[in-house]
Amino acid sequence: MNVEEFFGDSPARDDRFRVGEIREHLDNFPTDHPEYTREFLHRQMNEEVNGLEMSARNIVDFPEAPWELRMAMARQCWDEARHIDAFRDCMERRGGEVGQYRVMNFQYRIMTKIDNLVGRLAVQNRSFEAAGIDAIQVEIIERSRRGGEDDLVALFDAQLADEVQHVRYANVWVKKLTEMTGPRALMQIARAVHLAGEALKHVAGEALMFFPVDRALRKEAGFDDTEIAAAEQTIAANSNA
Repeated sequence: MNVEEFFGDSPARDDRFRVGEIREHLDNFPTDHPEYTREFLHRQMNEEVNGLEMSARNIVDFPEAPWELRMAMARQCWDEARHIDAFRDCMERRGGEVGQYRVMNFQYRIMTKIDNLVGRLAVQNRSFEAAGIDAIQVEIIERSRRGGEDDLVALFDAQLADEVQHVRYANVWVKKLTEMTGPRALMQIARAVHLAGEALKHVAGEALMFFPVDRALRKEAGFDDTEIAAAEQTIAANSNA
């Protein structure tokens, strides 16, 4: 399959931004580099912009979605907007500037290639954001705490609460949409998750990372024991590959 079949068009960015398509195009500083934290915050800021754009596109692209689901997606837009401001503030406090480092918009490009809402929720919220809550809890908050960066600990702690809610509402609605539409939804989810996984391999290459599943957070986000065990098995298989 042509790799471009995994991706939609890029979102608009102004002239400040230099956009790469794969991880190798980014400024991948080692963790002990003096610019590591600034670049990381800049990258996260843009990923939060992607989160806002993806949720907004879902509202626009699927006007027939139930009102309660549309409201949940609108609330996610508000959350992501707050995250963008918070990451920008922390970055600029450390001397960074918007556009200083290269960014990627791979999540948006993967999402907009999926032509159904249940598949998008399964990928954006139940896959990307679920992996994000594992990373925030297991790696990022602890690293910030060890470094004495109290503002980052507070930022990621607040972000984590929002991301858990984003995963939770998607879990609720993926189940509801599946009940409403039957086996077709299951096929759409399976295809969307598979294509997203292949796209991620192209974007990250050998740098694709997997974090241990945080069982308590996953429970709070609405995953059941079977789903958590399946996620653990998938991560173990990919980590050992």
